[in-house]
Amino acid sequence: MGLWLLILIPILAAPFAWMGQQWSHHAPRWIAIGALAVDCLLALLLGSRDHAVQASGHGAWLVESHIGWIPRWGISLHLGLDGLSFILIILTAFIGVVAILASWTEIQSRIGLFHCHVLLALGGVIGVFLAIDLFLFFFFWELMLVPMYLLIVIWGHAQRRHASFKFFLFTQAGSLVLLVAIVALALLHQQATGHPSFDYADLMELTLGSEMARWLMLAFLIGFLVKLPAPPFHTWLPDTYTEAPTGATIILAGILAKTGAYGLLRFTIPLFPEAMSDFTPIVMGLGVVGILYAAVLACAQTDIKRLVAYSSISHMGFILLGAFAGTELALQGVVMQMVAHGLSTGGLFLLAGALEERYQTREMGQMGGLWSVTPRLATMALFFACASLGLPGMANFVGEFLVLFGSYATQPIMIILVSFGMVMAAIYSLGMMQRTFFGRQQDTRSVPDLSNVAFGTVLLIAVLQIWLGLYPKAVLSTTQPVMEQLVRAAGALPTLSHAPTESLWSSHIVALQGDTP
Repeated sequence: MGLWLLILIPILAAPFAWMGQQWSHHAPRWIAIGALAVDCLLALLLGSRDHAVQASGHGAWLVESHIGWIPRWGISLHLGLDGLSFILIILTAFIGVVAILASWTEIQSRIGLFHCHVLLALGGVIGVFLAIDLFLFFFFWELMLVPMYLLIVIWGHAQRRHASFKFFLFTQAGSLVLLVAIVALALLHQQATGHPSFDYADLMELTLGSEMARWLMLAFLIGFLVKLPAPPFHTWLPDTYTEAPTGATIILAGILAKTGAYGLLRFTIPLFPEAMSDFTPIVMGLGVVGILYAAVLACAQTDIKRLVAYSSISHMGFILLGAFAGTELALQGVVMQMVAHGLSTGGLFLLAGALEERYQTREMGQMGGLWSVTPRLATMALFFACASLGLPGMANFVGEFLVLFGSYATQPIMIILVSFGMVMAAIYSLGMMQRTFFGRQQDTRSVPDLSNVAFGTVLLIAVLQIWLGLYPKAVLSTTQPVMEQLVRAAGALPTLSHAPTESLWSSHIVALQGDTP
């Protein structure tokens, strides 16, 4: 029941947040924050249990719930919590609170409806991270898209209709491809056993022909790469991130993009291990292209939100690169990068939204000279710019370091190319600081600094960034059993045959977790 409460708390709180505007101007905000805080505490309680239920064929679940739903079609209400989903649910609740705080002054119309949609979207995301029945997974996958579309089209900026239509068109196209593959898997299970099944454990035991496995894996890849996003499916992201309200942008970048990465780790790699060898060079190549291409475009931007949007695409390329590297070190780096990227991008979009709210523009050429005028805002922007470019001592550095080291064992040439993307990250991050906060002030109006609420929010994110940068064991030790299982599931990859190299990378994980080898 505890797992269902994680999903139902934000969903059931949504109508109360909608009605809360009748009671008080701030009631919807506090209802939403309260629901997410309770969800976070419940997740911590469930995740801290010292026992695990061993699920047949796919590792250990900390908590599991299995209820029959439509047995004739092999559909069940099957939820499972392990280290990976636990970390991402905590991240979801935290980023959700950040999004609400970032919208405190920006959203002044239909406040209750706004927070209702935020809670519905987050409830869908949590369902995605918990569902291990693929039909149920797809249900939550679709549930989170509708409220996100409404957040953009109702509260977005001038080009919100175009951006929201593009977002919905791309994500729905990817979802339809994913649905076809999920149904095909269930029918193949019926052909092999006599009854259909959407259950993860049943589908893990399904033996597929090589040609069928390649086509199904391609469909899963497309569905998840659209949401990540990765080239050439990324074109919806810059417009959507730019035109969405600040709170919705933080949710999109900090959480929804991670559902695509989660799908790769949870379903694509374990279900189609044999087909991975055919797609690994292509997918890792897409990761490299995404890192370099988006970094070049970020350097050319004059719109601050658009710059952060392209930088987000670039950093998500590390996730794609590490997910298919086939080593435990790289997979651990993927999870660390997901958490670090959620924190740093959330902080950057919060600050970009604060600048837009003050200047009524996103053009960096119309800002400038703010270092002495808004010291809080400028200091935190410099911190998150350094975090984004991967400064040692911060969580982003740990994630990128693990991905690069873990991937070098299998694709050294690609990693050498990726290093140029890290150089460009420094160029666009520091260029943003120069154009926005230094030089002569372009607008002589008095510009207010960050409010206490906004400053406290970004300060908390900064503390988490430093803590995870200096003590990554909090994430790595939690997700290590899941990553070990992924490596075993992907054992058919030729790149995993380098046992001495793999042993060397594993020793780095032990060291980062703070244990004695």
